[in-house]
Amino acid sequence: MLKQYLQFKLSQKLSPQQIQLMKLIQLPTQAFEQRLKQELEENPALENGKETKDEFEDNMDEFDNSNDELNDSETIEAEDINVDDYLSDDEIPDYRTQANNYSVDDEEKNVPYAAGTSFTQHLTTQLNTFRLNDDEYNIAEFLVGSVDESGYIRRSLSDIVDDLAFTQGVYTDEESVEKILQIVHQLDPAGVGARNLQECLSIQLHRKEKYPDVELACDIIDKAFDQFTKKHYKKLLQKFDITEAQLKDAIEEIERLNPKPGGSYAGNNKRPEHVVPDFAIKIIEGELDLTLNGRNAPELHVSREYSNMMKGYKEAKDKSKSQKDAVLFIKQKLDAAKWFIEAIKQRQQTLFVTMSSIMHYQKEYFLSGDERNLKPMILKDIADEINMDVSTVSRVANSKYVDTPYGTKLIKEFFSESMTNDQGEEVSTREIKKILETVIEEENKRKPLTDEKLAKILKEKGYPIARRTVAKYREQLDIPVARLRKKI
Repeated sequence: MLKQYLQFKLSQKLSPQQIQLMKLIQLPTQAFEQRLKQELEENPALENGKETKDEFEDNMDEFDNSNDELNDSETIEAEDINVDDYLSDDEIPDYRTQANNYSVDDEEKNVPYAAGTSFTQHLTTQLNTFRLNDDEYNIAEFLVGSVDESGYIRRSLSDIVDDLAFTQGVYTDEESVEKILQIVHQLDPAGVGARNLQECLSIQLHRKEKYPDVELACDIIDKAFDQFTKKHYKKLLQKFDITEAQLKDAIEEIERLNPKPGGSYAGNNKRPEHVVPDFAIKIIEGELDLTLNGRNAPELHVSREYSNMMKGYKEAKDKSKSQKDAVLFIKQKLDAAKWFIEAIKQRQQTLFVTMSSIMHYQKEYFLSGDERNLKPMILKDIADEINMDVSTVSRVANSKYVDTPYGTKLIKEFFSESMTNDQGEEVSTREIKKILETVIEEENKRKPLTDEKLAKILKEKGYPIARRTVAKYREQLDIPVARLRKKI
């Protein structure tokens, strides 16, 4: 039996405009500029730069979003459009009256990048200094092409032999490839083409002038690499029948080597990472001053030409079908342009309000630069203070950088969990990590402190944390275990 009934249900849905605004907020400065460029290319009704004063007359009223909340299934007829809404009267649109306190001087200028040959090209050029037949050159060129950015060949010789046959039509064996690989090992920088760290260090040592410290270092790497990496110094002393001073000198020779020879090539084709700060914090007469990068505040306006098209449509007596189609297209572009201008204004406001709240919350840190002054702060703390959603604060924190007197920082680094010290005070985990880092730096490297001893020292300093928590913080700081921190 079929029944019909009514049901009232409240549901919350994000409009397409709100979704786009969230995406805009998430973008850092450089990505935002790309998005802005894309919008300007796609929407001819949106223009960049200042308008001349005589354009005020023909500008449009601020768009009322309440009149445009239409479902995707609804169709709009040209007769349904109130053209007067898109033509100006004596008023000036709101987006023109917004104060824009960003000058051209605030803009971050583009940093030029030097062009040069790639790492692979640099190696291939060196092959011309060796006498090789066609097959040998093809193998050598293939090996060079297999070198990664660090300077290593991570693939097995059997895989390389197979690939040479399938992709290059060169049929060879592992012995022949090994022979050519020895030629690749002679290329600069020293150590390039190695298959592992041991081989890389060995290649570099064998190129050095043979004096006692270097010869001992060669023996250690070639014959006792495992004991060396695990820092079993007593076993090394016994194995090679040497003194501590001799071992120390040999280790110093090894420490001068480059474990990533590919990274030392200045012409590497990997483009250097360039961070553009989205905010800048300065200390002026003992007070914090926050500014938003001027590149986040573009000067946009609605095209006068498109508004004039609307005016021409209104004045036309006989409206053809093509004119009606055109006015629908114009309406869509004008709506999108006005919304985009409003979205950018909201983006600027959201970014500034969020960063301002973070700055005042961490005022002691920004005035001193001492990480021990960082207060415990989570996303909800800032969200509650500025009456915004946690997800909005997260979008700002995860992708934005701020230029401070102490360097350029990722905003999310200012957030940390809290723990209670022995006096019952809430302290930041960042503060504990900083103290832990300091303790490890000052330890006796001949007898490094174990995690258990570190936990005891922190407890004496008023931070009662468990040994496993110390291990977690140490790993987050990228500090190895005690055994691997040991030095002679």
